[in-house]
Amino acid sequence: MDRRPVRRRIAVAAAVAALAAGTFALGAGAAGADSRGTSGKHSAKMATEAQVLGLFDQWNAALQTGDPQKVADLYAKDAVLLPTVSDNVRTDRAEIVDYFEHFLRNKPAGTKVESIVNVLDRDTVIDTGVYEFALTDHETGAKNTVKARYTYAYEKQADGTWLIVNHHSSKMPES
Repeated sequence: MDRRPVRRRIAVAAAVAALAAGTFALGAGAAGADSRGTSGKHSAKMATEAQVLGLFDQWNAALQTGDPQKVADLYAKDAVLLPTVSDNVRTDRAEIVDYFEHFLRNKPAGTKVESIVNVLDRDTVIDTGVYEFALTDHETGAKNTVKARYTYAYEKQADGTWLIVNHHSSKMPES
């Protein structure tokens, strides 16, 4: 007796069952994610573009205080900073504070040139674009402007505040 047709049917049935179970699980997970409502991890409301753009204003205002601790307060504990005018990747609060201790000596004032906001979900947003910084050399008083590309990734915390989890800024490659 040839058992190949029986084995083939069993294999097909098992594959169909696995596919159906996976599809059901995927659908249930997606439904759960979409129906969190106000009982979810954080607020059910999605951030608006204006709210996300306001996060930069908050960060820029912290720069104006001249206090590197106030700026670092806007970064999550495990944030990553790839700064504009440093070759070092900053991956903890002490390193982020160190960067801003040096950067703030130049009295930076940021202005956005272009922004693209992506609201990924209720708790995650990305703001990407181009900004300029007016800087004053702390030794000579000479003024210059640095144009840079930026990306801020923010996450909403349990208390509703937004913190920077990833910040990349690099000078424009064109002279």
